[in-house]
Amino acid sequence: MKQRLTELLAPYQGERGVLIPVLQQVQGEFGYISEQAVSEIARFLAVSQSEVYGVATFYTQFRFTRPGEHTIKVCQGTACHVRGGARILDTVERELGINPGETTEDYRFSLERVACFGCCALSPVMVVDNTVYSRMTPARAKHILGSY
Repeated sequence: MKQRLTELLAPYQGERGVLIPVLQQVQGEFGYISEQAVSEIARFLAVSQSEVYGVATFYTQFRFTRPGEHTIKVCQGTACHVRGGARILDTVERELGINPGETTEDYRFSLERVACFGCCALSPVMVVDNTVYSRMTPARAKHILGSY
């Protein structure tokens, strides 16, 4: 990991104000920002680890835990809620044994609760990676999870 971090950071050598692009680059490569990455970024940019954490925790796009191989997002917007979105989320939680914001122990799945996808006519909606599944039912959610 250290070697890859060195390669990722090299193009930013001597530049100022690049903390956010560096964080984005690192997360894009590894899926999250590890403690080791924070340490290396701080050293490379000659800033404190606190500054790196401060910026990274300010923006919701950055995460500090390794995500699962597949990210499951279940919509809880108004249309999805009215049409059973809460039941879909409950089903996924039970099937995976995790809550929103968590990752399974085997790192296969991460679960997120989403306010709205903008697919209200297709509600309730569940998205796995970049595939949208519409008009979900608890039975369909179980079947889809089983296919991954």
